[in-house]
Amino acid sequence: MYKILIIAYYFPPKGLSGVQRTLKFVKYMPDNNWSPTVLTSGDNAYFAYDKSLLNEINPETTKVVRVQGNEINSLLPQKGTVKMPPEFLRKIFSYLSSWFFVPDNKISWAKKALIEARKLLSEEEYDLIFVTGPPFSSVDVAVQLKKEFDIPMVIDYRDLWFGYHFAIYPTPFHKKLVKSGEYRALKAADRIIVTNRKVKERIMDYFKFVRHTDILIVPHGYDVTDFEAAGIEPKPKDKLILTYSGLFYEYITPKYLLNAFKQLLNEKPEYASNIQLQFVGVLRKSLVNQIKRLKLEQYVKISGYVSHLESVRKIKSSDALWMMIGEGRNSDTIVTGKLFEYIGSKKPIVGFVQDGAAKSVLQEYGASYIADPYDYTQIKEALCKLYEDFRLNKLPVPADELVEKYRRDNLTAYLTNELQFLLKVK
Repeated sequence: MYKILIIAYYFPPKGLSGVQRTLKFVKYMPDNNWSPTVLTSGDNAYFAYDKSLLNEINPETTKVVRVQGNEINSLLPQKGTVKMPPEFLRKIFSYLSSWFFVPDNKISWAKKALIEARKLLSEEEYDLIFVTGPPFSSVDVAVQLKKEFDIPMVIDYRDLWFGYHFAIYPTPFHKKLVKSGEYRALKAADRIIVTNRKVKERIMDYFKFVRHTDILIVPHGYDVTDFEAAGIEPKPKDKLILTYSGLFYEYITPKYLLNAFKQLLNEKPEYASNIQLQFVGVLRKSLVNQIKRLKLEQYVKISGYVSHLESVRKIKSSDALWMMIGEGRNSDTIVTGKLFEYIGSKKPIVGFVQDGAAKSVLQEYGASYIADPYDYTQIKEALCKLYEDFRLNKLPVPADELVEKYRRDNLTAYLTNELQFLLKVK
């Protein structure tokens, strides 16, 4: 067995989409002759916990080491699940935080993680260090470990680092610090992993020394065992269930969908009255208030945060699935993890997206209804077309070969094969 040290701040029992990619790699690595040790965060305040995810970690093949930092969510007196703040408060906190913490506010955890990682590498022999970001302060840990222990190091980008759509650079000096930190990390990395071609292109554009062969694309995916384990909820045959699973934030919001649906209700009530919008996940109070203002309560079902397996059950039990990615800095590089769980369901996907990585995946998927995220006319037409196809029992179905290529077990096998090749070259 090859031994791999994985540095990942976000890991179960924390929930939400940020943990899924790393968790599934860890789950399937032992099947591919890799023994992972995960260095992750300890008990702190977070927006969602899903203890059921811990059942996917085999303690006989995987070690999990938890480090408690001094970042703000570790210092709060309340541990466990906390409410998500309003978007304007999140932005204010991010702005203030960006003045004092570069590259991000998880620096204190990274410092303690470095101490623990040194112990692990001194006590056991590891073949490779694998670090995933964000947060990218953890990548600085991996760079230092490679320097001290001369072990190959791989960086997994779940999102961009420099140019990250949530990042705030209060001054040109801060911007320079972030970019120079990424420059050093890329110079030290033996391989770079990204989720899609747009991220790869952007990194190569920002850092001209990075070669095409330095970056490996390993997309997000879905776990076939989740879909096998999740049952199906009963539903009315004559009502179309359109589901969104996940969080909402600045670039991903249902307000345009809700406004367009209200217009559809006024213009074609016989269509809208047979459509139910289902939101699975944490819904901020401002969005609940919008639903009330539009008088759409009877057409919207809010499930709240549920376990990952329960969210898969609701995805399977839907007629179609909805997603949206709006316009923002480098938003064309965003491909949310939920899109690939949608793909695993083989259900039609309604995607309100602009040109970019997500739109390319939807076009490849085929069973898609695509509209501009801000064009109410296009949104209404997409909803009308979806309902008409549903009523005529003509909803599109994707090709099995396309769906198969995004299985998590296959993606992990591909990744570990590339890592083994990297070790042989070294």
